[in-house]
Amino acid sequence: MTRSFLLNPARRAALSALAGAALATCLPLPSPARAAKTLRIGYQKSSTLITVLKVQGTLEKRLAEQGVAVSWHEFTNGQPLLEALNVGAIDLSADVADTVPLFAQAAGAALTYYARETPAPSAQAIIVRADSPIRSIADLKGRKVGFARAAGAHYLVIAALERHGLNVQDIQQAYLSPADGRAAFDNGSIDAWAIWDPFYAAVEQHERVRLLADGREGLADYARYYLASTPYVDAHAHIVAQVFDALREAGAWVKQQPGEAAALLAPAWGLDPAIVAAANQRRTYDVRPVSAANLDRQQQIGDVFLANKLLPRRIDLREARVWAPAG
Repeated sequence: MTRSFLLNPARRAALSALAGAALATCLPLPSPARAAKTLRIGYQKSSTLITVLKVQGTLEKRLAEQGVAVSWHEFTNGQPLLEALNVGAIDLSADVADTVPLFAQAAGAALTYYARETPAPSAQAIIVRADSPIRSIADLKGRKVGFARAAGAHYLVIAALERHGLNVQDIQQAYLSPADGRAAFDNGSIDAWAIWDPFYAAVEQHERVRLLADGREGLADYARYYLASTPYVDAHAHIVAQVFDALREAGAWVKQQPGEAAALLAPAWGLDPAIVAAANQRRTYDVRPVSAANLDRQQQIGDVFLANKLLPRRIDLREARVWAPAG
């Protein structure tokens, strides 16, 4: 049986944060008897395919025939988004980075994987300024490296250092949000920065940078996962199937019409279309079902995070719930 989300102070604090997010986004209070008349979708500003569906009104059109409306709820990052799923404040989430679901599972959240985007290993990177004396990952020893704690970029740093016989204790770690990381990178208060798109594309457009490493050559897949409230999936799998199909179509459209996609997303993200186009080129947007092999990779990340004292306990991805389309 899944333990209550409120049993310890950490979960209590997470729920407090969720309550604030719910108020900010006008989320309705969870109701055990709530009928599926409205599909509540949580997303982040950078959620590409969900943003396409939202701007184009695709899901509203698809689900109107079934008498289901759609409401949209924006979150600042992936952790409160999944916390909202767990307490029933929303039904489905947009994509989150591969590291994010691990913490939800460690907290005993009742979540189900319902889709993934195939890996985009070049969509996150460790970079330095073009005039930096740092020429390789090995040169990071003793240097200050900025990245978001427990994000995919954090895993990339760990994996890159280990490949060169180093670990995170060999560098000065600076935990920074993307906005703070950009400021620190620009003013030289960090020596290197691990970051993902579209922030990576934005700094490339405006600064002279040099790539030290990205996720290629087996370092870090940078897959994106879509999750749902398990009770919602159990009760409304047919609606989940409609969302899955819409995501697949949106992903194909973004790759087939890169100019139109950049023009649509640029105002929603507040970015120049050229930056959006550069970021989209590195992402696959290839939406697929989640498989056991994908979860093996998730297990690897989880074990690395546990060894680095980022996860509170070991998780077993074999226990994760997975939805798959019929046929």
